[in-house]
Amino acid sequence: MALFQRRPQTSAPLSYTTIGLNRNLLIVGLGNIGKEYDLTRHNIGFACVDAFVHSQSDMGGWVDKKDLKCLVSTGQIGETRVMAVKPTTFMNLSGEAVQAISHFYKIPLEQIIVVHDELDVDYGQIRMRIGGSAAGHNGIKSVTQHIGEDYGRVRIGIGPKNPPQIDSADFVLQKFSKEEQGHFSELTRETTAILTELAYGSSLQAETRNFLI
Repeated sequence: MALFQRRPQTSAPLSYTTIGLNRNLLIVGLGNIGKEYDLTRHNIGFACVDAFVHSQSDMGGWVDKKDLKCLVSTGQIGETRVMAVKPTTFMNLSGEAVQAISHFYKIPLEQIIVVHDELDVDYGQIRMRIGGSAAGHNGIKSVTQHIGEDYGRVRIGIGPKNPPQIDSADFVLQKFSKEEQGHFSELTRETTAILTELAYGSSLQAETRNFLI
C-alpha cells in the first residue's frame, strides 16, 4: 500500500489475536496538549495520528475521555476495531492514559501501537519495531513503566539536532523548520499507510521507510 522505499530487517512480527469476529488495535500518538505545542518535534505523534483519523471515513471524531486521561477516536477498518488515542496527561505521564484505556477495553500489549518522535533517527525516516529501550524519550519511558515494553513502535525521525550542542529537551520542543514542514504531507501519508496496513491485519515488522526520496 505504501509508495515509498522500504528497508526490511529481521524481527519477530507483531500479531493480533481475534476476539469474536473482530481484531482490536489501539493506536497511541504521543505529544503535549495545547496549541503552543503544535508543529513542535515532540508532537509529531499527535500529528500523525490526527492525519490517520482524518483519512479514514469510518473513524469518528475525537472524544475527551477524562476518566481515561485521553482523547479517543474509534472506528471499524476492515475486520479491525480501531481506537486512536491522544493522551491528555502531557508527554511525561503518557503511560497513565495508555494503561487506563488498555485496561478498560482489555487490549493486550501485542495489539498496541505507539507513534512517537525519535531523536536518534534522522528526519525523513520512519522506523518500526516491537519493544526496545526508551532511548531517553520520557513518553516512551512512561508507557513502558505502566504497561511493559513489548508493544509496537512507529518511530518518526526528528534528528539530528541542529545545532549539535543544543540541549535535547529544548530541541524537541522547537517547531519543525520551514523546510521540514514542507515535507509533512509525505510524512503523514507514509505514516497513514503504515497504520492502515496494520488495521487491515498486516504484522508490524522491524523495518525502515524513507519518505524523502
